[in-house]
Amino acid sequence: MRRTSFFQVARVGIDTGGTFTDFIAIYNQQIRSFKIPSTPDNPARAILTGLKRLLAELPSGFGLDIVHGTTVATNALLERKGARLALLTTAGFEDVLEIGRQARPDLYNLAVERPAPLVPAAFRLGVKERISSDGAILVSLDDKELQLLVKKVRQLKVESVAISLLFSFANPAHERALAAACASLNLPLSVSHQLLPEYREYERVSTVVSNAYLAPKVSRYLQDLQSGLQSLVGQSGHQLRIMQSSGGSISAHTAAQEPVRTILSGPAGGVVAATRVAALAGFTNFITFDMGGTSTDVALCRGSAYTTNEAKVTGLPIAVPVLDIHTVGAGGGSIATVDVGGALRVGPESAGANPGPACYGIGTQATVTDANVVLGRFGGGGLLSGAMSLDQGRAERAIDELAKQMSAASRKKVTRTDAALGVVRVANANMERALRLVSIERGQDPRDFTLVSFGGAGGLHAVALAESLRIPRVLIPAYPGAFSALGVLLADVIKDYSKTVMLTIAAQDETRAMNHLLVKQLAQMQKVAQKELRGEGIQPPEMQFQKSLSIRYQGQSFELEVQFAGNLTQAISLFHQTHLERYGHSNVSAPLEIVSARLRGIGLTQKPELKASRKQNRASKPSSEAIVRLARKAQRVAVYTRESLPVGCTFSAPALIVEYGSTTLLPPGWIARVDAWKNLLLSIA
Repeated sequence: MRRTSFFQVARVGIDTGGTFTDFIAIYNQQIRSFKIPSTPDNPARAILTGLKRLLAELPSGFGLDIVHGTTVATNALLERKGARLALLTTAGFEDVLEIGRQARPDLYNLAVERPAPLVPAAFRLGVKERISSDGAILVSLDDKELQLLVKKVRQLKVESVAISLLFSFANPAHERALAAACASLNLPLSVSHQLLPEYREYERVSTVVSNAYLAPKVSRYLQDLQSGLQSLVGQSGHQLRIMQSSGGSISAHTAAQEPVRTILSGPAGGVVAATRVAALAGFTNFITFDMGGTSTDVALCRGSAYTTNEAKVTGLPIAVPVLDIHTVGAGGGSIATVDVGGALRVGPESAGANPGPACYGIGTQATVTDANVVLGRFGGGGLLSGAMSLDQGRAERAIDELAKQMSAASRKKVTRTDAALGVVRVANANMERALRLVSIERGQDPRDFTLVSFGGAGGLHAVALAESLRIPRVLIPAYPGAFSALGVLLADVIKDYSKTVMLTIAAQDETRAMNHLLVKQLAQMQKVAQKELRGEGIQPPEMQFQKSLSIRYQGQSFELEVQFAGNLTQAISLFHQTHLERYGHSNVSAPLEIVSARLRGIGLTQKPELKASRKQNRASKPSSEAIVRLARKAQRVAVYTRESLPVGCTFSAPALIVEYGSTTLLPPGWIARVDAWKNLLLSIA
């Protein structure tokens, strides 16, 4: 990796959440972790505040190697606060973005309202040109029309331009000419053959439009952050990379040009860290459970996380590679309300960082965190090892108001405890549905998995969810409150490339010629990857390449991705096997279609070393006791301080384990053990 001019470098992982911004720094073989409240109006402000705090603790002469998981792109899509943009596409196909796939999101809802497209009809401009599916030019571009088109785009006063022409993945000549003509506009350009040279017109247009929609805002954010970093440590005193949705990082410059790759930036870090920690602990099958202040992210992993090109964010297809993560609006800050039908609802609205839960001292609405405070599940202490106090009285008043509304709706007396327990149960039900979606609904038995729980709020709910799904054990890693920040430091630099090839194989003797063609195509992609990885500061010895093919039976609509090591016969055999595992059947005699060739370029980064401890000490003593309501009845439980628990110690429930960034609830019937990697392993007694 490219090094700064400083003689020592602190590696810093930063994850911006809806409530807190998490930092984890590694320097002089030490790990430092802390949280500060997020600043949603300008996330860079919280980051710079945290880095000032870190620099004050570091000896002089330290540079910063920063990897950042960001929610700027995610929030811009969720809130529809992106750029005013124009879409340039083949004449007659201006409405592809609005027509979509004609799939009904709610089959029996006759009054369903689809979200408005990111580009209004007046800003979707048709270009008179046509390229055939095999790349032949049928209708050439006209220079005069190009000039008129650029003039019209200028008159629209847009901030960004998306270019996606029909069959440009087969021949990008017209898109290149169009991009060259638009260069005089001095606007961010998102061009489909550069970003996503694949077939499926709707998904390609949607991805390119999303990228153009996000580019100005993400670019401004990263420029502001870079400017702030320069003021802190100087031009050569820092290096900034951004986490991608695919589980790898890229330079801030690349992220500004291709922000669509950062839509699941933060959650991806947690999955990367869980993959590493679970493997060290000896678990290959696990489900990640990341519960923060605003949302909960879950992912099922067998050895490693699944990557998909079929993700949807707020109903918009995003066809670049992303980790297969499912998100629900359930977190510590999720607001509890009584709806017009008298039912208790929790989320997806969140109190966020401002005003935050009522117990933080400003908010007035009841949240999941307030319910846990009322139930005594923070052990009588505050957050962040006491640095942030919790207002018990304010939380009680918020829950009392909710109980009053519940009583009026049900015409029965609802107590404060009943209301708080109800909030926790509803929140758990929302998160349980997410866990079921990634496991049972995909044919996976949760009993074969370990639940890896992290995030500031995860430990208070993990065991209850494991019991509901009959998951036998829960792993709470070290630094659970900043686990995603650790994950971005564990991530390599990753560059993904793809190309639609559409090759049909009807007989065995056709594989040899196609094998040569595919090897040649992937070799060309590898040359591009090598050049771009060098631009990211990666040297050849640190580069690795993974090649794969997307294959389907002829006539199918969707394909499966399998590894390709240069032998097409082996890849076909692996496809049949994968199809059998996924769908329960395969047909070795059926004709096949190779849809796309894919290459992943990996730049290996310096990673924090996670060391096992050989010291074993079975003795452990609680630091205090607390009164906790696990049900309606109050119960006295032991309170343990996580930092004081020695490796090898075992203790039984009920108990609370408190630490800087998180709190874990161990209910009756479970036992806890600290393993050699300082993970907290919870299992059924």
